[in-house]
Amino acid sequence: MSLTDLFSKEGRAKSAVEKNAKRVLAKHLQSPDRYAAMEKLREIGTDEAIFALSRRYSYVYDKTIEDEQEKSWVHDSLVAMGDKAVPSLIRYLRSADTLSQPLQTLEKLATPKVLFEVIDELLGREEPGYTRNPTRKLQLLGWLSDWQEAPAAEISRRIVPYLTDFDEGVRFTAVESLAHHKDEATARAGLLAALLRPEEESRRILVRIAEVLAAAGWTVTDRKEEVARLITAQLPEFGMQHDKLVRKEK
Repeated sequence: MSLTDLFSKEGRAKSAVEKNAKRVLAKHLQSPDRYAAMEKLREIGTDEAIFALSRRYSYVYDKTIEDEQEKSWVHDSLVAMGDKAVPSLIRYLRSADTLSQPLQTLEKLATPKVLFEVIDELLGREEPGYTRNPTRKLQLLGWLSDWQEAPAAEISRRIVPYLTDFDEGVRFTAVESLAHHKDEATARAGLLAALLRPEEESRRILVRIAEVLAAAGWTVTDRKEEVARLITAQLPEFGMQHDKLVRKEK
């Protein structure tokens, strides 16, 4: 930064953002010092300042209560900014390791249309298949599981592809998420295919799929013999509940 830049209004603002951004990300600082930096970023209010403020979501402070309080303060501050905060928050989400809390903040600011656009972009970066670290997938599926402000069909169709993910934890989370968005037209076939998938070796996933299908009342009208064999061989506890899964011919 040149001397001219340093003493200009824009230069001073840029310098202040950079200095306070470093302090917000400094885990070794005391909480009051981070609050001072966060308050300064909120006061500056530029896109870069809002982006820097959003980055407080990116780590867990050693003192749990203070960590939660600081993140709650960031959430409230961003929400109070309204639409102004949306572009910087979306920019942060594109590269963030931690998605759950910033998505909860964006949920308060953006319309369902914008949220779906963001979710689709993030899911596009975390497609089903192998990945070294599935954390972002798990957080996206967890957020979709909790989000109730959109039609179940729109949510569940985004979850179904992850029933065949490489990671067992992602597959299980996808099943759990579908249990919260019971749209038969988009979920039943995917769950049934996952239940009968030859590659599926996780018994807890098979049990949970059977539970979700039975609880939703989505009885099987096709592949009934395969389901019956699966129940006999791997899910004997469902033997007494066979009729909940397989619809008998009249």
